[in-house]
Amino acid sequence: MDILQKLKNNQRRIGLTGGIASGKTTITNYIRKHKNIPILDADHFSRELIKPNTYGYKKILDYFGNKIIDNKSNSEREINRKILRNIIFKHSESKEWIEKLLHPLIKERMIEECSQYRNNQTIVLVIPLLFEAKFEDICTEIWLVKCPKEIQKNRLITRDKISEKEAYELINFQLSFEEKRKFSDIILENSDDQNKWINTIKKLL
Repeated sequence: MDILQKLKNNQRRIGLTGGIASGKTTITNYIRKHKNIPILDADHFSRELIKPNTYGYKKILDYFGNKIIDNKSNSEREINRKILRNIIFKHSESKEWIEKLLHPLIKERMIEECSQYRNNQTIVLVIPLLFEAKFEDICTEIWLVKCPKEIQKNRLITRDKISEKEAYELINFQLSFEEKRKFSDIILENSDDQNKWINTIKKLL
């Protein structure tokens, strides 16, 4: 059976997406605090899918080797996500390989989780690479977070302890806001004034 058939057709599934460091977590935390709505996070599933001894972990380790292992880990031989991200950033074939492996697994997991909330009228699906991974078909509407590149850059420098050049490279590595906007239903303005997106969400949820 097609996994998409597990989705409830009359359920409202909001796909929340946006560029790196655009403020998706802040918006998600607000919805979690003020609305009684289940939130499913693709990044959370991605981390679970590469935990030691999982199928994804074994496949990735076979492909990349021990250079991606986090030697500072106190537990099992965990994958260092920062090292893996840097490799993918520099090598397009590695990026294509890991996306081909993980995106279908994340999508299947997200659909399975949606089915657990079949009695909920609305669910929020936080999917950073919603368009790149082609997750549009599991959403009934798409909300795109708009954030000035200067703010994204400053957040990345502070959060990831990287240079300005590296921050801009990470931002430009993803599909542009202009391209994403073409396929989005709602734009959440996230600059220094949070009231803009808060007021939008209050009207929509």
